[in-house]
Amino acid sequence: MKNSSKKKISGKNNKDNKKNSDFGYYSKNTNRSEKNERFLKNSAKNKNVENLNKNDKNNTISSLRRRKPIFKSNTEFSNKNPDINQEFTHKRNFDDWIWGKHSVYEALRSESAINRIWCTSEIFSSDKFYILLKDLKSKGVLIEEVSWNRLSQLTCGASHQGVALQLACSKTISLERLIDFSKHNCANPIILALDGITDPHNVGAIIRSAEAFDCKGIIIPQRRSAGLTGTVAKVAAGALEHLKVSRVVNLNRALEVLKKNGFLVIGLSGDGQLPISNFLEKAPLVVIVGSEDKGISLLAQKKCDFLLSIPLKGKTSSLNASVAAAISLFHLTSK
Repeated sequence: MKNSSKKKISGKNNKDNKKNSDFGYYSKNTNRSEKNERFLKNSAKNKNVENLNKNDKNNTISSLRRRKPIFKSNTEFSNKNPDINQEFTHKRNFDDWIWGKHSVYEALRSESAINRIWCTSEIFSSDKFYILLKDLKSKGVLIEEVSWNRLSQLTCGASHQGVALQLACSKTISLERLIDFSKHNCANPIILALDGITDPHNVGAIIRSAEAFDCKGIIIPQRRSAGLTGTVAKVAAGALEHLKVSRVVNLNRALEVLKKNGFLVIGLSGDGQLPISNFLEKAPLVVIVGSEDKGISLLAQKKCDFLLSIPLKGKTSSLNASVAAAISLFHLTSK
């Protein structure tokens, strides 16, 4: 009995021990699995961190790569600055400019060919410059009174001392001298008058055509017209050296003087009623060429004896000013 009870007890104990051992085994396994899961989680986290670090590195590298073009563009911009400055100086070439009181004064005294003068009101009214500037203004030289800051902008910050000028590529003559010269050299001379043509390329091309068709001179108004700059001389291709140019203060007054001296005033206009091919008058002529956008001014049209048109057969409604001048000179000189 005792043995049997002992066996039962031992059996129970064995069962309990099995259970306990099983529980212990399970607990160990669960601990190991939990440890494994924690390890896997930690390794995953570490991998995620490494991936994040790699991504951060890649992002930083990509951001640096993205920033490199910006840096390149900045360097390229800095490298392109000289080109921009060259373009700016090319647009405003200072080879024919003079500034400074003493330099400008000597240029005025030497009677150099001058296109334009900028000065402050103090310089214009000074005893040293007033008489010289007033005399040049009466001869057709454009003189502008500007502020000190404006003059600094024009000269790009140079030490201008309140005055600057732009030299002309050719000297101009008075209207009276042009009239006398044209009448003494030809019975029926032709003179061109430019009204509002501010493009120097057009002015240069007109001068070239005028000299080619034996015009005796060109009249350029003081304002609303390109002067005899280096661009004009270059486009004219040497014709400026063989053609008389008169720069007048007021074009309408100059037309009245020409009419009093026996000249017929002809205006080129798209609204002209008479085609240029039907014009048969033989007399000293003044041909007015207007700008492409506005044409001849209304005051100049009132001074005209004839308004001539150039018939166009295509779909183009107008011609370039220099082309219109060349066609008209061809028709007028071939008769």
